[in-house]
Order: sequence, then structure tokens, then C-alpha cells
Amino acid sequence: MQEKGTISIHTENIFPIIKKFLYSDTEIFLRELVSNAIDATQKIKRLASLGQYNGDLGDLRVEVAFDEEKKTITISDNGLGMTANEIKKYINQIAFSGATEFMEKFKEAKDANEIIGRFGLGFYSAFMVADRVEIETLSYQEGAEPAHWTCDGSTEFEISEGSLAERGTEITLHINSESEEFLSKNRLQEILDKYCRFLPVPIKFGTKTESVEDGVDEEGKSKYISVELDNIINDTNPIWTKAPAELKDEDYLAFYKELYPFSEDPLFWIHLNVDYPFNLTGVLYFPKLKKDFEIQRNKIKLFSRQVFITDEVKDIVPEFLMLLHGIIDSPDIPLNVSRSFLQADSNVKKINSYITKKVADKLAELFKSDRKAYEDKWTDIGLFVKYGMVSEDKFYDKAKDFVLLTNTAKENFTLTEYKDKVEGVQTDKDGQLVYIYTNDPSKQDSFIQSANRKGYDVLLMDSPIDTHFVSHLEQKLEKTSLKRVDADVADKLIKKDDAPETVLTADQIEKVKAIFDKSINRPAYKVEVESLHPEELPVTVTMDEFMRRMKDMAAMGGGMGFYGSMPDNYKVVVNGNHKLVSRILQDESEELQSQLAKQAFDLALLSQGLLTGADLTEFVNRSVNLI
Repeated sequence: MQEKGTISIHTENIFPIIKKFLYSDTEIFLRELVSNAIDATQKIKRLASLGQYNGDLGDLRVEVAFDEEKKTITISDNGLGMTANEIKKYINQIAFSGATEFMEKFKEAKDANEIIGRFGLGFYSAFMVADRVEIETLSYQEGAEPAHWTCDGSTEFEISEGSLAERGTEITLHINSESEEFLSKNRLQEILDKYCRFLPVPIKFGTKTESVEDGVDEEGKSKYISVELDNIINDTNPIWTKAPAELKDEDYLAFYKELYPFSEDPLFWIHLNVDYPFNLTGVLYFPKLKKDFEIQRNKIKLFSRQVFITDEVKDIVPEFLMLLHGIIDSPDIPLNVSRSFLQADSNVKKINSYITKKVADKLAELFKSDRKAYEDKWTDIGLFVKYGMVSEDKFYDKAKDFVLLTNTAKENFTLTEYKDKVEGVQTDKDGQLVYIYTNDPSKQDSFIQSANRKGYDVLLMDSPIDTHFVSHLEQKLEKTSLKRVDADVADKLIKKDDAPETVLTADQIEKVKAIFDKSINRPAYKVEVESLHPEELPVTVTMDEFMRRMKDMAAMGGGMGFYGSMPDNYKVVVNGNHKLVSRILQDESEELQSQLAKQAFDLALLSQGLLTGADLTEFVNRSVNLI
């Protein structure tokens, strides 16, 4: 039996197009061919379970072997196999009808996966790396004859009698000169680890060598083929395919170490398992973040029926959960998936919402069942929770019951608890509740102490997301504003009717202002004389809350470019009721007045880490002279 023919593609030759446009994704040829082999074994198993195949299934497996000398890679399975007619149907007829249709659709394709998925080119990805492909196959059907198919990358093929004695398929790729990197054991192992590590059928991998020792080939020459295959290289039953009841904590931790061998143990995990209205399994881990946003991303791997697809899951997992680690597996997402598909697919949107709900439910459960353990993990959990609240209103609605506010005394409060704690003292004369916070307790310590002396509580807001979280809370909480502790002097942070009376006359206030303006002589620092408590510092340097917040957001890339380009502007608050101010007014030496004013100003800068370089040196020298 021998037959020659032309593959039914109505373009002159599709293979150069495949090679040209899919070049950057050449390694996926192995994923495609191994996945096809897995499908073949799964299907024969299914037919046996339905009673449509009564033969011996044998030890179902897939084998990948390479011969560096002959420059071949062979993928074989003992699955369904094919008849000659099935080869013509499935191999020779590619899933598109004509050159015009193909080229029109091809223009829209965004990446290699989309092209392969849209046009049924999975098998033909072999021609990205091979200049000739052979198929040896024997169908499971009773009385079937083995068949052999070969094609050299043109539209011409040849079918003849095959040599396989057992059910299954063997595909041999004769690797082209541009793709010899794939004739390396390490390179092939790397691809198998990436795409096939958790496939549901055992995969063996190794080398295939031929030597003249035994047997006779078609030309009468003796030969001996030796195939050395390693042990099974994949985990056919990973934990996400099992029921949570079957698993212990150590199973989840061991799997995490397998995925991320150099990471600390995760905080906790969520086992996903849903079959309606879509299919989804997986395990998501909450890692210890160490306040590092970017370095942690792309740690969630997307699978389809245990075949790895991608670790860019932006459209499947909500943005704020991109910091999680783990596995998601959904057969509803095709193997050859494209970004445009993910963005448009309704199942993907449902999966996104489901994951958000599962995470919220898990956090709520942890909070209710063991608040102490939850609080101990809050430094890490908080980043997820706050990010989610800022990103998604639906998540905010759930998280508002388990988000925690932490103060400088390291006490934790829910939103309701904190309101109850501070509203008696921190409500201003207009009925507005004011939350005071610090983003750098060591740098802002003098301000924190001043606030504490007035009975004010100070929140700790020092994570990367807190700049946005503070603004978001203001939008969500009724009649509540937030001010950084150094946004003003303590007496002015919360406007009350009990401001201390000034001991200075109007003329004295003007004189003090003039002395400080002249001594400081910096346009960015605007001097104001205020009536504060005598125990407060003589001079305090602050920045307006709104302006500083806009600049912080601009620095984080929050779309506040206008504010980011504006120069810093500070307010210099001189405490008119402080003894030093009285002394400056009483001193008749203008030089000493200027020195004292400059010294008080520099002390205020020093307390915030704003005194540097030559100004710091001058301050030190002046301090020695004054002493």
C-alpha cells in the first residue's frame, strides 16, 4: 500500500508561514505533540470504560526520546492510534478552507498561541523545528493495519504500510539545522518540566541511539536500537486534582516547596474546586510578601487539563491577587489561549469573580475563627486586603469587616472598632472625624509624641499601598478625613474651639515673622506664627496634607503628573507661646536673633531628616558657637 497526495490547504505552502510567524514560540511544539499523545491515551481509556474497547489497555504512557546523532526527536504513545483514512482526515485536512480566509484571520492574530488555536495547527507546530516529520501508527480498531505517513514540510505527503506492531502512535521529527538546540537533554527536560510536569499520564524521557549490533534493517544491514528512558518525569496526580479532605497541611506545604523551592512557607492557602457554572480547580497560596510588590508577580501558573499554558494570568486572576502564588486549572480555557480570548471570554470573567469571592470568604473565616493568628499574619495579609479594597468595590464590601487598622502601639482594630475608639477625642468642631496616621514612625516621632500628648491615637500606614488606601478610606467612610501626623502641628491637626490664647501682640507677631523670614530666606518655606501650647516645639515644619498626598501619588505613578512636577512647599509654624520666641524678641542683637531663629528652624528640619549637606554642617558649627 502506498499513496501520495497533497495536503488540502489552499495556500501554496503553509509551512513557511508557520515557521516565520511562530519562530519565537518554537518550544511549544513539544507541548503540542505530547498533549496530543496524552489525549490519545485518555481517549482509549475512556472507550474502555464505556465498553467500546475490550482489549488490554496495558501500561498507558507517553515516551519522548531523542537521538542527537540522527537529529531526531520521537514522541510515542500507546493510545488510540490511527488508520490510514484517519490520517487523511485528521492530519491532511487542516481546519481552514482557503488561502483568503486564512490570511484575513491571520492578520488579527496577536500571538503564536492564537494562531495555533484558531487554525488547528497543533500537530503542524512540529514543522517549526523539523524539515521532515514521520508518523508510525496502528489503530485500536479490530483488524486495523499499521500506517506510515511522511511529509517534508511541503504540501506533499506520502502514506504507506507501517511497521508498528502494537496499538498507538509514534511521531518522529527530523530536526532542522536552525533548531538543533532541541537535541539537548537539558533543553528538552526544561521544556517538559515547564509544560508537562503535571500531565495525567506517565511520561518517560531519554535518549535513542542506534548501533550495528543485532537485527536487520530494510536494506539487509544489521542494526540495534537502544532507547534509554529515565524514570517517569511527571506527577500524574498533583494535589489540585485531589479532594481537600484527602490532603493534610504537609501535602500543601510540600507542593509549595516543589513549585517555589527557595521561598519561605506560605501564610495559608485556598483550595479551589468548582464544576458549575464552569470547571476550575487549583490551589492559591498567600506568600510572605516583605512589602515587595513587583518581584512577586507572575507566580500563578495557568493549566488546562494539567497542561501548562502560561504564568501571565492577569485577565483570569484579579489584579490585586496577582501577588498570590499557586496553580489554576480550567478545561474551559483552551490550551492555545490568546490575550484577546481571555479578555473577551465570559467563563474567564466568572472565574475572576469566583476567585475574588473565595479569597474574601477565606479571609473572613480566618478572622472569625482565630483573630489572634489573623493579627499575627496581618503585616503580610494587609497588603492583599488593602490592595483589593482599593481595586474592587465588591471586595471592599466584604473586606470592610476584616480589614485591620494598626496604631503605633501595635494594637489592631476593625473599622468599626477604631471609630468607636477615637470619635470622642478626634472629632473636630464641625463634626468631622479625623484619623491621624504616620508613614514613618521613626522620622515623625516628635509629631507622634505631640499628638499623643493631646490624647490622639496615631495609625501606622507604612505599606506600599497605604498612600492609595488612605485616600480610598476617605471616600468610603462617612464624615471622616485622614491626616498625616506631620501635616500640621498637633494643635491644628483637629480643629477645636480650645486653642491656647496668644501671648504676643499683633506687632510682636509681625516682628517674629520678619525675623524668621529673613533668617530662613527660602521661598519654599512659608512662615506663620501660631498660638500653640507652650510645651510644643518652638518651630515645626509641615507640608499641607492634600499637596503632600498628591505628590506621593505622583511619585508612585498615580497619574498626578502635574503635582509631581511642582516644587515642595512647606509651612514653618513658629510657636508664639514658646519661651524661645520671647527670648528672641527680648534680645537686642539682630545677629543673635537671627542665629536663634535659624537654629530653631534647623532643629525642626533635623527632626524630619530634612537637614543635609552643607546646611547640616553649618547647623553643627552654629550649635558649637551657641554652646
